[in-house]
Amino acid sequence: MNDDQTVCIYLEEPLLKSAEAGEHNFINLVVDVLKNARFRVDFCDIKGMGTQTGGYSLSHMVEPPDVHGLVFRRVYHYPFWQIEQTNERWHWDVAKAPFDPNLTAPDAARFYQFWQKRLFADAPDQTRRDGYIYVPLQGRLSQHRSFQSCSPIEMIEACLDHNPQRDVIATLHPKEQYSAGEFAKLDALQSKHARLSIHTGDMVRHLQHCDYVVTQNSSAAFSGYFFGKPALLFGKVDFHHIAECADIENLTQSFESTAQLRPAYDAFIWWFWQQQSINAGRDDASAKILARLKRFGWPIN
Repeated sequence: MNDDQTVCIYLEEPLLKSAEAGEHNFINLVVDVLKNARFRVDFCDIKGMGTQTGGYSLSHMVEPPDVHGLVFRRVYHYPFWQIEQTNERWHWDVAKAPFDPNLTAPDAARFYQFWQKRLFADAPDQTRRDGYIYVPLQGRLSQHRSFQSCSPIEMIEACLDHNPQRDVIATLHPKEQYSAGEFAKLDALQSKHARLSIHTGDMVRHLQHCDYVVTQNSSAAFSGYFFGKPALLFGKVDFHHIAECADIENLTQSFESTAQLRPAYDAFIWWFWQQQSINAGRDDASAKILARLKRFGWPIN
């Protein structure tokens, strides 16, 4: 390793300011690992990514600028992180890794219960199934993108056509901007189907009361695991292992199978976060960061 080899860590504000002040635990760990490997580390504004040439880079939640770049992002909640070659979660190592449903982890139940309480207080203790499907929407409702089985609008129609005994509550993402055309299509569906209602947000309440979650790849489905709620996925994602993946050729069966799912949520959450992610609060975090950089061929001994 040459002393003049540089890693540029691309960050957006206010994360850039936090990193420069040494106030971000995970980034501090990454910097220590890199400096111990004799890299020089620069913090760079993510708006300028791609304008610099040479060296290695780590970018926060943005596709790397070249073959020497990696991306890092939170694994849904702090302090869990991952370092990958792409920002697309469905291409991550964990998405391709097999999960053993018979996994026995002595600490899994305690770990799961701790994070239920930490993330959602007492809400997971007050759940029931009130006879409806919860459909958390994301963006681009009319588009069928490459990682999706169908468009989000078509997904809502599938809920109505292939599970006629349940109501459907679809929720708009509070941070998304929807077009007039998208609202018109939603209004048309509501006018046609009395079982459909459209709301905004309110994830925790719906996770408490829904029968199960149907989504493309919204993190609301991952949150649903803490409420013991099954998920039917119409898109690719990294937490698909204990969900039902929509079979477009046999959607009725997909919906029926989802309603019957009773996976080991605690074992999966333990595996997903403790084994497959970097827990920045654990003593082995630096070793895992080092292993991820080596995994992608960085010149670290």
